[in-house]
Amino acid sequence: MARPRTPLLSRERIVAAALRLIDAEGLAALSTRRLATELSVSGPSLYNHVATKDELLDAVVDSVIGEVDLSMFGTPDGTPDRSSGGRSTPWPDALRDWARSYRAALAAHPNIVPVLAQGPGRRPNALRLADAVFGHLVEAGWPRGQATRIGALMRYFVTGSALASFAAGFPADAEVYDAADYPHLGEAHRLAGHRGTVDEGAFETGLEALLDGLVLRFERLAERS
Repeated sequence: MARPRTPLLSRERIVAAALRLIDAEGLAALSTRRLATELSVSGPSLYNHVATKDELLDAVVDSVIGEVDLSMFGTPDGTPDRSSGGRSTPWPDALRDWARSYRAALAAHPNIVPVLAQGPGRRPNALRLADAVFGHLVEAGWPRGQATRIGALMRYFVTGSALASFAAGFPADAEVYDAADYPHLGEAHRLAGHRGTVDEGAFETGLEALLDGLVLRFERLAERS
């Protein structure tokens, strides 16, 4: 029997299947046995492509980070665009666009956020993202220490906003909110039904507040120099 034109199994196929499983059922559902079943292969065959479950999870997380747009920092992969004659997107606009893309990627895969929040580790896409953000801020004139802290701040904000829905945490039962105990929550039972508007609005409000504060801080740094 002739060999198939394409391999039955590849690292990319394994990672994609693992991400689908995590998206559908959460991190706890990911196991070698379950993934092999999903792919209709034997468990040991997976280890020809990923050595451990931790390595697989790192690859899944990095595939999600790979969905984040970095073009606002220069070239599509986030490296500075030297062909533009030194012109680049102003850092507040770049951070805004990047934060929105970053949140969209995480919101599409919320079950992976707890692992992603631990830091970049050795993940290539995550390190590329950190390099792009840091490099753009430093080139814009931020001191290196400040640029590092801003990158961390933005990551905390974005991952936190994608971790869970604030609005969905309020029960839709109006009787929960007795006016004697919660005089200001008479409409709270409606929040869950408007979670998209509430959560998106909260993210945008926080993002603009952060950027406004950073712009003021940058102006003060310029005045001192």
